[in-house]
Amino acid sequence: MKNKTTLLTATRNGVRRIFTGIACAITMTLLAYEATAIPTVDLGTASGFSILAGSKISDAGGASTISGGNVGLYPAAGAAIGLTPAQVVGGTIYVAETSGALLNTAQNDLTTAYVDAAGRPATVDFGVVDNQLGGRTLFPGVYRFGHAATANLIGTLTLDANGELDPIWIFQATSDLITASGGADAAGSNVALINGATSCDVFWQVGSSATLGTYSAFAGNILADQSIALNAYATLDGSALSRIAAVTLDHNTISDLGCADTGGGENSVPDAGSLLPLLAFGLVALLAFDRRNFLPLHSL
Repeated sequence: MKNKTTLLTATRNGVRRIFTGIACAITMTLLAYEATAIPTVDLGTASGFSILAGSKISDAGGASTISGGNVGLYPAAGAAIGLTPAQVVGGTIYVAETSGALLNTAQNDLTTAYVDAAGRPATVDFGVVDNQLGGRTLFPGVYRFGHAATANLIGTLTLDANGELDPIWIFQATSDLITASGGADAAGSNVALINGATSCDVFWQVGSSATLGTYSAFAGNILADQSIALNAYATLDGSALSRIAAVTLDHNTISDLGCADTGGGENSVPDAGSLLPLLAFGLVALLAFDRRNFLPLHSL
């Protein structure tokens, strides 16, 4: 009887230690993730726009296509929008004359997001050299760079989510953002998204103006203080959001994944704050199971 009681006690204590160890490991992992994860940049109502500009929206070729998001101009009047409704697939063109309050809020939200992105502490500062980004594979983080003699991006920039639950990249261009031009058969610059990364996760805060070179393939949300220019046949997987200046197009394609509809990206997952209560509930259930399935010692 004594040996049986000792064995049962040891077994019961061992199970409890296992449960406790698992709980502690999960809790520490969640808390570490919560402490180190980079918060997304909240675009607010600006997240519904593929193009948002302050002074003008033009399309030199008259053949650009905007899909998945809205187009808005404020405070300039709607006559300064050089796009037709047929070019905006799955979205709406908003003008100041009839949607001033909506557009004003979107521009204010864009400014808030721009200031937030600009103020994040940088993980890496690439400085003022040529082609700071080309040929690199970057994991989620905050990356800063200055003016480049030729272009900030020549070749391919690969953004690797690296298995993170909610990966975020913030790029701070302290001056302009320029990507290299290419040809119909080979883009001179390209942003590749791998291992679960999406354009919803990527934010480009540009201190002055952004220029996407001819036939370049770019990804992410461009938040520019000044103008955004997509040269001929450049493509953008994301959005072009200019605070006070123009967005100019020329036979371009802008595709928006609909980040606003998915709550910040396709990879959204419960955060640590929501997972911890679930963990606590699970522990209570496990302990209740433990008590039901082990006889009390005095019954032996």
